[in-house]
Amino acid sequence: MAISDVEHCDFIHAHEDIVAAVRKKMPDEDLLCDLAELYKVFGDSTRIRILYVLLEAEMCVCDIALLLGMSQSAISHQLRVLKQSKLVGSRREGKTVFYSLADDHVRLIIRQGMEHVCE
Repeated sequence: MAISDVEHCDFIHAHEDIVAAVRKKMPDEDLLCDLAELYKVFGDSTRIRILYVLLEAEMCVCDIALLLGMSQSAISHQLRVLKQSKLVGSRREGKTVFYSLADDHVRLIIRQGMEHVCE
């Protein structure tokens, strides 16, 4: 939407230099949609609980299910969503698959989110 398309009030003054500078820094629309999708993954309390568990320790589906009082099937489903979003990684040890947070970015997001809600 162009600035000229925005409804104007006689008392509003657009700061076109600021608008132009920010417009240059705005990411591509597809990238912003990807970011919005990432945050949607965080919008589910079960997934947040799983992420918080994995912040504390690497665990298998059985352990996560026991800890959260949920079925292994429900945990597996949510872990698939988290893996597809690159928030969780896995490694196999024999027949057991262990899950962990994908990287330090995920740890930081969870920790900063907790700091924010605890303020």
